[in-house]
Amino acid sequence: MTVRKAWVVAGAAVGAGLSFVMLLVVGVYTVAGNVAGGVSGGAKTLAKGAVPAAYQTLVQKWGNLCSAINPALLAAQLYQESGFNPDARSPAAAQGIAQFIPGTWATHGIDGDGDGDRDVWDPNDAIPSAAQYDCTLASYVKDVPGNLTENMLASYNAGSYAVIKYGGVPPYKETQNYVKTITTLEESFAAPVSRVDPSKQAAGAIYYAQKKLGTPYLWGGTGTAAQGGRFDCSGLTQAAYETVGIKLPRVANDQYNAGPHPSRAELLPGDLVFFSDDLTNSRAIRHVGIYVGGGYMIDAPRTGAVIRFDAIDTPDYFGATRVTEDGAKALPTTV
Repeated sequence: MTVRKAWVVAGAAVGAGLSFVMLLVVGVYTVAGNVAGGVSGGAKTLAKGAVPAAYQTLVQKWGNLCSAINPALLAAQLYQESGFNPDARSPAAAQGIAQFIPGTWATHGIDGDGDGDRDVWDPNDAIPSAAQYDCTLASYVKDVPGNLTENMLASYNAGSYAVIKYGGVPPYKETQNYVKTITTLEESFAAPVSRVDPSKQAAGAIYYAQKKLGTPYLWGGTGTAAQGGRFDCSGLTQAAYETVGIKLPRVANDQYNAGPHPSRAELLPGDLVFFSDDLTNSRAIRHVGIYVGGGYMIDAPRTGAVIRFDAIDTPDYFGATRVTEDGAKALPTTV
């Protein structure tokens, strides 16, 4: 959500025996144009580490198969379907990283890696097949009015006949929600090419986190009374944003997909900042905090520590997410 405001961050204090840079968001004012680095034109490339390294090349290549899709859109579909899990199975018998049901796979599965077989459990076949299937659906509805990508996604959910019948995305709530979900998630998987606008809820999330400074860490903690109001890292960020009406997923690597990804130079207070031992794979993220400015975050670091201010510029810094309400709503409840 666009907000013509910027953050004013100030203040410093010294704790007894411990020195912290205490940064307080005291207001929200006009943001000067803050343009993200990235590709020019309308092309979309994948955000840093958003797709596991094992699938990065496949998604980038096959995501450009036709004009109806792009790598970020294909990544969003794979994340929505399986969380990039090649062994995923659903109660509806959908299989693999792209969650093909057997009948659809029999018709649309292709030998993506040219090894002589079509294996729904092999991402080298399943990812190209997902892209090919998208493009096939797009060809069915290419003459339908409206946005080709949205019509393709609607065909994926409701069938191309329904899209043709209604002259666009059909008036089915499930289908309309599916189209919005994937196009919103697409923004999380794409490298930004313009300013990433600040979230108006960010100041409230920081305010909540500041009130928890000094609270002992608890693995699995979400701040319940039974847990003594204690948190782990993602429990704290989830609770902070829930106070301003944004429901984040429980774990840090899913919270990474709750909005677009500003660069280090573009960070604003309220952005979530993430840390990982594998800087090529967002699914390996193991820690998250709330950025407060000046190179510091509020986080719940580990067992034996308390919620505190920590520096973000460490070798395991992975990246950041500017949380949006739509981005959070688009995330699957389970992946």
